[in-house]
Amino acid sequence: MRVLVIENMAHSNLGQVGTALAEAGAEIDLRQPFVGDNLPTDIHQHDAMVVLGGDQSAVDDHIHPYLPELAGLMRAFADADKAVLGVCLGSQLLARAHGAENLLGRTREFGWHGVTLTAEGERDPVLSAAGNVFTSFEWHSDSFTLPEGAVHLATNPAVANQAFRIGRAAYGMQFHFEAGTRVVEDWNRIFEDQIMGLDPRWLERYPEHAARHAENADAAGLALARAWVATIRSNRMPENDAREMAGATL
Repeated sequence: MRVLVIENMAHSNLGQVGTALAEAGAEIDLRQPFVGDNLPTDIHQHDAMVVLGGDQSAVDDHIHPYLPELAGLMRAFADADKAVLGVCLGSQLLARAHGAENLLGRTREFGWHGVTLTAEGERDPVLSAAGNVFTSFEWHSDSFTLPEGAVHLATNPAVANQAFRIGRAAYGMQFHFEAGTRVVEDWNRIFEDQIMGLDPRWLERYPEHAARHAENADAAGLALARAWVATIRSNRMPENDAREMAGATL
């Protein structure tokens, strides 16, 4: 199982998704196009794709010219029935890739917040793994309209479209379910100045927030990560088998 992972800024982290991929024995192909890494042109070299968050908007093409190509790559993976996961910015790019509108600066959330599944979400094999209502970490001010043909999976009072699915296994999740407690605490340290601008009391009150939410959020995030990894279908032939077959046809 070979998984393409796209980081859109420094210190984004696979977190719980990385744990689930490691459990499944996945090979990770990490690309950082924001520092010049090329995106692959052949989707057949990977079984799945993960696109993480970032501080840019999904339509900041003038600052990050790779964004249209990345959105197109996500669309190509989804159209090929490969598992796709977009988290935060990644969900906004998946929405863009399928013709939705990106809503900029309208829906700020920061910290642990509740997420509620829709009726479709309760039947979904990935979202339902976390339970009908769960807590997850949020950090965004942008969101999106629901793409045409998408299945609406989760919501909360601040943001109507917290999660959606396109086709069998292309998922957009606005919330940072991958951000377990260790990742959140790293972000507290690395992004202290930005966090103080968002919520001047967050760091002071962090132990209280963590005591209330962290354990449940970690459990929900890992359940979601494992359920998404279970959607990955490996259609690529193992290298040794490919060599044997090539030899047999000579």
